Amino acid sequence: MMEKGDPSQKLYTRMRLWEFPDQYVVEPTDGSCGLCLEISRVDGSVKLIDEVPDCNSVRVPKIQKIFGVIGILKLLAGSYVLVITDRECVGSYFGHPIFKVSSMKFYPCDQSLKNSTAEKKNMEAQFSALLNVIERTPGLYFSYDVNITLSAQRLHDLGDESKMLPLWRQADPRFVWNNYMMEQLIDNKLDPFLLPVVQGSFHNFQAAIGKDIIDVTLIARRCNRRAGTRMWRRGADSDGFVANFVESEQIIQLKGYTASFVQVRGSIPLLWNQIVDLTYKPKFEIVRIIEAPRVVERHYLDLRKKYGNVLSIDLVNKHGGEGRLCEKFANAMQHVAADDVKYLHFDFHHICGHVHFELLSILYDQIEDFFIKNRYFLLNEKGEKVELQLGVLRTNCIDCLDRTNVTQSMLGRKMLEFQLRRLGAFDAEETISSHPNLDESFKLLWANHGDDISIQYSGTPALKGDFVRCGHRTAQGVLADGCNALTRYYLNNFVDGTKQDAVDLLQGDYIPAVSRDMKPSTQKGSIETKASFPLALALILTGLFFAMLSLRKVRHDLRSLIYAVVWASISLGIAAFVRANGRMFCNRPSLHQSRR
Repeated sequence: MMEKGDPSQKLYTRMRLWEFPDQYVVEPTDGSCGLCLEISRVDGSVKLIDEVPDCNSVRVPKIQKIFGVIGILKLLAGSYVLVITDRECVGSYFGHPIFKVSSMKFYPCDQSLKNSTAEKKNMEAQFSALLNVIERTPGLYFSYDVNITLSAQRLHDLGDESKMLPLWRQADPRFVWNNYMMEQLIDNKLDPFLLPVVQGSFHNFQAAIGKDIIDVTLIARRCNRRAGTRMWRRGADSDGFVANFVESEQIIQLKGYTASFVQVRGSIPLLWNQIVDLTYKPKFEIVRIIEAPRVVERHYLDLRKKYGNVLSIDLVNKHGGEGRLCEKFANAMQHVAADDVKYLHFDFHHICGHVHFELLSILYDQIEDFFIKNRYFLLNEKGEKVELQLGVLRTNCIDCLDRTNVTQSMLGRKMLEFQLRRLGAFDAEETISSHPNLDESFKLLWANHGDDISIQYSGTPALKGDFVRCGHRTAQGVLADGCNALTRYYLNNFVDGTKQDAVDLLQGDYIPAVSRDMKPSTQKGSIETKASFPLALALILTGLFFAMLSLRKVRHDLRSLIYAVVWASISLGIAAFVRANGRMFCNRPSLHQSRR
């Protein structure tokens, strides 16, 4: 199926980074005998040179083995080069190895900062602190040989000329995590160094079905449009791009055949958000509702162009805050509904509750016709197309994490059974459950897939993961969900604002500049510097502890009742203060508070 591109365009797989006082030099060490890349440490300019400069007692370089140049990020006064310092091979995609980024590091090109003003130096330090957050980005994957931004169907449909292009030119820019950071390298035509990186997930397993061996791979590709963290990126932008948009592709290889099934998830495509304010579930705010039909139309027009027919499955609650969103979404969908775009609401929590997820069979019965008619992509032993996937299932809840992953795993299971019957590996009534090893591996595959996507967006593994992993809810899973929910609350309020700043910097959504609108750092000693959620929480818990202690002594000493009331009042007072001054305690973005 896959054809190799032009050897002259092949990416360097191993390199050596020479760190001189005035320049960095990236030397290919994979036997390709290519030119070296020189990066100025003064202004971040790049060019190709024939060989590594001479070393002497004055110019003694540090040397580091690296596995790729991710790109260059320009801040106020300096540029910063991000390189892959370690990698791990996690599997293969059509015979080509796939690597996961284990560690990466920014190298500064900021010597010009010495002549900058104090204000500029201060601002550069604040921006460069966000680079540490970017270095810890989870779930980054790449390949030197194959385009992993495209599904099997789109990859197969590439023309011969496109297959000869460098990987970055073949790639779907939506799924290239470092798309913005590669711009300077692209402008300088440095193709052998241009490595497209995807954020998402990659897992696979092999299992026996009788005498046949099935290879199952599950890939997630996260979109870089409207990228960000859970509470800080919701809904759509005015162009119809939505938060937490992820393409999931399930690929099987059996008896020489290859089958692929693609699903997508993404936030409700309205202009809405949730402003973190220390409440557990902040209020949903729908803005510019008059634009809703146009935004929804743009979103589904883009989906139709890329995937064909669309069935949109909305899993949110029918009542409460979610109900308002559901109603506006359903109303907006009336303007785009057609033969090739359909909308279905399924109140997940009302029908399945928190334990009866087997009732998703009700949902499947409602979508089975679309599911079967729109098929999947299939290649025979000769690499010839037998089937095409004609449409896509788009699933959403509020976060597009927990309910969505349970639902998508069910759909993936149904499709795998459908494909195995088609290939003669299963009888008409045979199911995955009748093959314990296959069943266990498949559950684990989707559970890990859901955890990876959830960690990138919310900071914790997916909730309800025990059902995906075990096939039923467990006491341990319910307890883990409680812990993860509390962790999400803390991260959303006190950590994710900074992460959002880092994401916006990385994607070019915010261009650093010294501006009068930017507030100076808080002065030491002010109440905002000292105020913190952990301190407030500790005081509240201390007050409640002493209140409980006093209540236990009430039967022996009525004064203890007064003490209990006093301690409880103190706790409630602190809690009310924290609630009323949420902006002081919440970690809100420092770069662009009004951009959302």
